[in-house]
Amino acid sequence: MSFSLKTQNFNCITDYALETINSIALDRLNRFFNNLPVDPYLKGNYRFRRLSNFIVSSNSLVKLPHNRLFQSKEYNPLLGDIIREFEELDEEIVKLEDFKTIVLEFFTFCQLCSTANEIGVHQIRTTTSARQIGNPAPEGIHRDGVDLVGIFCVNREEIEGGETYLYKDKNSSPVFQKILNPGELLVFDDRQFFHYTAPIKPTTEQQGVRDVFVLTCPGLIANRNEKN
Repeated sequence: MSFSLKTQNFNCITDYALETINSIALDRLNRFFNNLPVDPYLKGNYRFRRLSNFIVSSNSLVKLPHNRLFQSKEYNPLLGDIIREFEELDEEIVKLEDFKTIVLEFFTFCQLCSTANEIGVHQIRTTTSARQIGNPAPEGIHRDGVDLVGIFCVNREEIEGGETYLYKDKNSSPVFQKILNPGELLVFDDRQFFHYTAPIKPTTEQQGVRDVFVLTCPGLIANRNEKN
């Protein structure tokens, strides 16, 4: 896989990367967020989620067998030490070249910052209404416990807020603060940066949504990460 100028100059210790993937047809991805199952591990029924894990091999994605998700309380004080299970990504979205482009672009950074060729892809919709604030990161400022994290925004509709922040430590001012717009990919080394995304609120009487893919390298597979 070839490296772009951005990835060639990427320093895993000090840098984060923000880029727009102009070749993605977002409308081909949007519809797959309309049938996401509700996340049963959060109160409020405002977050919807699927999860699949892939191996990148010869510029292709090989989907791994179904597995469960695990993070320790060290990384997720809200839902840590709980084995969580989510439905797999829809097979039709996995077949799309647009989806493959997102994952492979993220993987170019993984090749620089990790020895893993495994990527977890979390497909997440956060909703908000007049009765419910949507919280993309209810665990607060955190790390995920992986080598690299990517956040790709697919859609923002009828919402305000949802700024994403990066911090060198939990007690310092953010080194990055931005609303990720559709088509934008943020990549950072999880060992070097903490991250957080602020709540979203509706701008109209209609329900608002924020749709993203969160990519991790490697994945947070339960039978490898859980405590003995």
